[in-house]
Amino acid sequence: MPLPHEILFKTLADPTRRAIFERLCREGDQTVGALTAHAGISQPAVSKHLGVLKRAGLVKDRHEGRLTHYRAELGALDPLVGWAKEMTGFWQNRFDDLEDLLKRMDQ
Repeated sequence: MPLPHEILFKTLADPTRRAIFERLCREGDQTVGALTAHAGISQPAVSKHLGVLKRAGLVKDRHEGRLTHYRAELGALDPLVGWAKEMTGFWQNRFDDLEDLLKRMDQ
């Protein structure tokens, strides 16, 4: 089973899905129609991308009459933030070790 950050990477790797998610982050709740108007793709394609984003936990939907409103779930990015912090620490330690080695070589 893929790790949470792997699911998020795979989901956000698609530029159209990423653009939809970013739009929801910047502009708040949007209907499928509003998202379609700016996406440059068909409404069924937008709906499909929203389904993938929803399964990954990146968006939530709310039904209001005949309309469905979608909103970004920023907390769903926590696994990516944690992974990035882990990798930052890993590489910082490697660079510190390299710096120590180069200092010893200069002596």
